[in-house]
Amino acid sequence: MPAATALMTAITPVPDLGAARDWYAGVFDVRPYFDQPFYVGFDVAGFELGLVPEEPPVNVAGNRGVTAYWGVADLDAAHARFLAHGATELHAVTDVGGDIRTSVVTDPYGNAIGLIQNPHFRR
Repeated sequence: MPAATALMTAITPVPDLGAARDWYAGVFDVRPYFDQPFYVGFDVAGFELGLVPEEPPVNVAGNRGVTAYWGVADLDAAHARFLAHGATELHAVTDVGGDIRTSVVTDPYGNAIGLIQNPHFRR
């Protein structure tokens, strides 16, 4: 059995859980399946997007977190949708080769959200 089978969950710390819940519900067009003061969970295309209350920063060099890339069918439309919902562009839509395109935006709380259009990876 392999050590891992797939990306299952991306946990994102936010300063205002209620506001973040509403923002993510709007941008992904999905309601949370779990909504508590300590955790809000969404099923986004079969993967877990979890929101947790932000904790004090950890000042360790290089500790910048992981960027989860969410697969999309139309990167230009998805990128524009996030920007229309108040995200900020961190990395513009880029062709990285092999017909694969990516972009990175940040949510209103500074967390990076990767978007990827990869015709070679089917789920």
